[in-house]
Amino acid sequence: MKFSNVLMRVLAVLLVVFFVQLIAGMLANLLIPTKVVFAADFMRHILYWMFLTNAVTIATLSVVAVRTEWRGWKLGAIIAAIPATIGVLNGIEGVIFLKNSHIEWPRIFLATLMGAAFSVPVWMLFFGKRADRPAEHFHPIASKSRGERAWKFVVCDVSYLALYLIAGTIIYPYIKGFYATQTLPSMPTLFSLQLLVRGPAFVALCLLLVRMLGMPRISGALAVGALFALLSGVAPLLMPNPYFPDSVRWMHFFEVTGSNFVFGAIVGWLWGQPEIAPTGISPQAA
Repeated sequence: MKFSNVLMRVLAVLLVVFFVQLIAGMLANLLIPTKVVFAADFMRHILYWMFLTNAVTIATLSVVAVRTEWRGWKLGAIIAAIPATIGVLNGIEGVIFLKNSHIEWPRIFLATLMGAAFSVPVWMLFFGKRADRPAEHFHPIASKSRGERAWKFVVCDVSYLALYLIAGTIIYPYIKGFYATQTLPSMPTLFSLQLLVRGPAFVALCLLLVRMLGMPRISGALAVGALFALLSGVAPLLMPNPYFPDSVRWMHFFEVTGSNFVFGAIVGWLWGQPEIAPTGISPQAA
């Protein structure tokens, strides 16, 4: 697909999805009315930040949509589900860590899920109706034995927990004043959340990126790390919010973006293969 064609599709998806998310937010607010009044300065610029955040997410997902051979509703549902899953997982952690922030989580979860559902046909329309392309991507996951899949999944899961703790320890001196105002979870709760909920889910998302990108091991690892960092670190923390002071938000921005890049690269490297079997067909041929 020509770059100009891809760019036009990306811009179209960005505009439509941005409008769709505004509708989802309004519907969620009708179903679960907000009781929080935000500062006028924050509300004045919120649409600009929402558009920028959406631009990062849409551009990142478009790379995946262009690479994969999947089409139709399957492509639309999977692409829409990726940022929604990250949003829900981040929300679950927020529920546990930010108990004193009065965040209306049910409305946020509802808006996130409705926005994802509404965006499925958008992705299908602009990226899911292209001509079929040969399944040139390698299939590194299915080709591995159950035992190999099991130990690699565990290693990736534990790696996420280790990187989470290391990155959190590095920035903690800079954010401890803010979290002194919150009710932090116990260490067993924190370990269980990362090791049994967020870790496995993020491993699965990165494996999905590995499968959809279909790149050799080293380049694939870097690509998965970069895309996952953009989706799970840059996009969620780029926009100012009324709950995190900017100093805390930026610390989390660098913490999450850096650790998730390394994590995604680990998953991509462990599950990739040295090179793709040649098919004689250029990836741009489709």
